[in-house]
Amino acid sequence: MTAIGELSAVSRTRNSLQAHGRLGAGENPAKRDQILDGAKKVFAANGYDGASMNDITKAAGVSKGTIYVYFNNKEELFAGLIQRERERIFDAVSSILVDDKPLEEVLFNFGMMFGRHMTDPNTVRSLRMVLGVIDDMPEVANMFLNCGPTRGAYRLKDYLATRAARGELALDDPLLAARQFADLCTAGLFKPCLFNERNQPEDAEIETTVRAAIRVFMKAYAA
Repeated sequence: MTAIGELSAVSRTRNSLQAHGRLGAGENPAKRDQILDGAKKVFAANGYDGASMNDITKAAGVSKGTIYVYFNNKEELFAGLIQRERERIFDAVSSILVDDKPLEEVLFNFGMMFGRHMTDPNTVRSLRMVLGVIDDMPEVANMFLNCGPTRGAYRLKDYLATRAARGELALDDPLLAARQFADLCTAGLFKPCLFNERNQPEDAEIETTVRAAIRVFMKAYAA
């Protein structure tokens, strides 16, 4: 079983145990987060290849026995970090894409969140690490992609389709429109950060880019 498959099985077990008010070995969420926080520091400092389980154990402040109760190896730890980020971002996106606010206000809030996330130094470092291991760990690279741009685009697609059904937008392909809007929100910002040509932009620059993205998007798709 791959690291991703094992993490999914662990998640199902944890949910079952929590539903019955008890936690088994390796099922303490606070301890798991403590380990992942330590791993995040080590991966950020040393990269994936340079990180060791010994370093992660020290950074997390746990015993080696404890860390192996939660994660079998470095690959599982890295996948666990990606899974945690996926859940955090999906929760943030879901809280933004609500139907009781004006369309352009929702697009602005989504664009700012997405622009900040994609240019955040932690996101950029993680993406560089993923690109470095993509040949050896394609399933982890897939998971990283699905935790950010792809999953966010599908959630945005559902939201745009709902607004189109109300007659506010004219969309032949809601998923394509969602991907276009997301790309517009990071145009000229994300790639320079990825290739270390600049630091993370200030909110004012992200806002300028997002407002321009909304103008272009509405001119193309407003009903």
